[in-house]
Amino acid sequence: MSAGRGAEVLLIGGRSGVGKSSVGLEVAALLRAADIGHALIEGDLLDAVHPAPPDDPDRSGITGRNLAAIWANYRALGCGRLVYTNTASVLAAEEHLFTRALDGPRLIRVLLTATDSTAEQRLTARERGSELEQQLRRSTFMARHLDEHAVPDTHRVTTDGREVRDIAAEVVGVTGWAGR
Repeated sequence: MSAGRGAEVLLIGGRSGVGKSSVGLEVAALLRAADIGHALIEGDLLDAVHPAPPDDPDRSGITGRNLAAIWANYRALGCGRLVYTNTASVLAAEEHLFTRALDGPRLIRVLLTATDSTAEQRLTARERGSELEQQLRRSTFMARHLDEHAVPDTHRVTTDGREVRDIAAEVVGVTGWAGR
């Protein structure tokens, strides 16, 4: 069996401050509680290298290689489901990453959404360093970009004023994994 054949990937995307990491962790907790096998990968950490490789300025190559390596380890343990969080994961341009690294898995896309004020509130509470203004600008841009360019079958889930557990339960429901 190849590394990804039959694999299913839940892609959780959304702007900075929408709650991707928190929801991803809670999805993993709900799946564990239901004894549903899975792995969780925080995609933003797969390319956290500076400077960017000279032959890979957008870091997509290192992201793909790291994803393939980590997935191979999880797959060797018998894992067939992946929860993957990353801002742009719901865009068609990102699909090649999973096609290559996981050999054509079934992709389930969820775009988490939040208003500008909710995202700003969350980012202001989270960012303690020098990049708050940059994060706010990028978050606003990506909210519009993702809304306009997410793959058509992407499920949209709002996070404004909701508990993480409720959001995660809705996301797990989209996968159909709990009903099998």
